[in-house]
Amino acid sequence: MFDSLAEKLQGTLADVRNHGTLTEGDIDGAMREIRLALLEADVNFKVVRQFTAQVKERCLGAEVIGKLQASQQVVKIVAEELTALMGGVAADLSFSSRAPTVILMAGLQGSGKTTATAKLARYLREEHGSSVAVAACDVYRPAAVEQLVKVGAQAGAEVYEQGTERDPVEIATWALQRAREEGKDVLIVDTSGRLHVDEELMAELVRISEAVKPQDVLLVVDAMTGQDAVNVAERFAEAVLLDGVVMSKLDGDARGGAALSVRAVTGKPIMFASTGEKLDQFERFHPDRMAQRILGMGDVMSLIEQAERQFDEGEAVELERKLRRNELGLDDFLAQLKMIRKMGPLSSLLGMIPGLGGAQLSNMKVDERELDRIQAIILAMTPEERRKPELIKGSRRLRIARGSGTSVQQVNRLVKQFGQMRKVIKQVGRGKTPDIGALIRNAR
Repeated sequence: MFDSLAEKLQGTLADVRNHGTLTEGDIDGAMREIRLALLEADVNFKVVRQFTAQVKERCLGAEVIGKLQASQQVVKIVAEELTALMGGVAADLSFSSRAPTVILMAGLQGSGKTTATAKLARYLREEHGSSVAVAACDVYRPAAVEQLVKVGAQAGAEVYEQGTERDPVEIATWALQRAREEGKDVLIVDTSGRLHVDEELMAELVRISEAVKPQDVLLVVDAMTGQDAVNVAERFAEAVLLDGVVMSKLDGDARGGAALSVRAVTGKPIMFASTGEKLDQFERFHPDRMAQRILGMGDVMSLIEQAERQFDEGEAVELERKLRRNELGLDDFLAQLKMIRKMGPLSSLLGMIPGLGGAQLSNMKVDERELDRIQAIILAMTPEERRKPELIKGSRRLRIARGSGTSVQQVNRLVKQFGQMRKVIKQVGRGKTPDIGALIRNAR
C-alpha cells in the first residue's frame, strides 16, 4: 500500500540525509519534492499546502540550518506531521455500558460496506470476545442480504434478516429488540448504499439512526477512489453525525490520497482499515504506524501483533525443545512457514521491517510462488524424509521433484539450505559462533 508515495517520500528524505548540513534552500527543495509527491498521490491540495507549510515552519523553528544532525531532525518532523495529519492517535469505538452496543455502517454501493461489516464483526468477536449480531438492512442492492448472510456466518456472527420486502427501519428496530433478548454484546447494522450521495440515502440513514440510536456511525469509503472517497466522506459528515471512517481496499491503494486527506477534510478519524480480501485482513488504523511505513521506518508493533495472533504457546514450547536437541525437521519448518503465511502477504510483512519499505522493497524480488514451491516439495516427502532430510538422495529426490511439480535442482537447494540451517542451530546450541560467510557460500 502507498508504494508510489512511499518511494518518492523516502527518496526525498534520503537526499536530505546525504547533506552534511542543511541550508534554507535545501529545506525549500525538499518541501517542493514532498509537495509534488503528495499531489501526485491525490492528496487534497489544501491539505498538501498546509502540511508542507507546517513542516517547513517546524524545520526552521527547530534551527536545523547549518547543524550536522539536521537531516535526522527533518525526518522526525515529517514523521510527526504525517502522524498528526492522519489523526495523531488510534481512535476506538464507543462501547455502551448497557448491551448491545449498536454500530451503524454507511457508505455508497461498491465501497465494500457489506464485507467491511462482516470483517468488523469478526474483529470484535476475535479481539474483544464479543457476541455479535448483524442486521441486514440493505434491501435495495440485489443479493446484498444473501451476501451478508454468507460472510456474516464466516465471521461467526448471527445475521438478523427479514428479506427485502420490509422497510429497513422496521428491520433495524426488530433486530435491535432481538439482540437485546438474545443478550448480544454488539449489533452491527448494515444499511443500504447508493451510487451517489442523495437526499433519499441520507433521509433513510437518519431514520435508522433515530430508531436504533447507535453508539458509533462508521462510513466505509473505498481508498482506491482517492479524492472521490474524501469528497464522499465530507458530504456524509455534513449530513450525518459520523464517528469515524473505515478505509476499505487499502491494500490496493498505491497512492494514499484518501487516507492522508480524510481526517483533515472531515475531522473524522480513520478507525479501521481493510488490508486484503480475507475476513481477517482488517485492523485498527494507527496513524503513527502508517506514517512509519510510508517513510520506510517499518512497523514492528503491527508485525508483533500479527505474530501473536498466530502464536500457539504449546507449539512454541515443543519447537524450543526440538531446537535445543537439534531435532528440527521439515515438518516443523513447514508449520512455521504456514504460520508466517497466515500473517499476510510476504511483501506486506517485509514492509513492516525497518529499512525494507518503499524503494528498498521494490528492489527485492518477493515471489510468493517460491513459498508455494517449498511447501509442495515438503508435502511430496514421506513423513520419515521430513524427519530425516539426510535420507533424501538420488531416486528419492527425483520422486519428490515429480510429486511436487518442481525440478531436482530445486529439491536439492531446499535440502541443502535446510541442512545448513541445522548446522547453524547446532553450533549456536554448543555456544559457538557459526561461520556465516562459509554457510552462505556453501548454500548457493
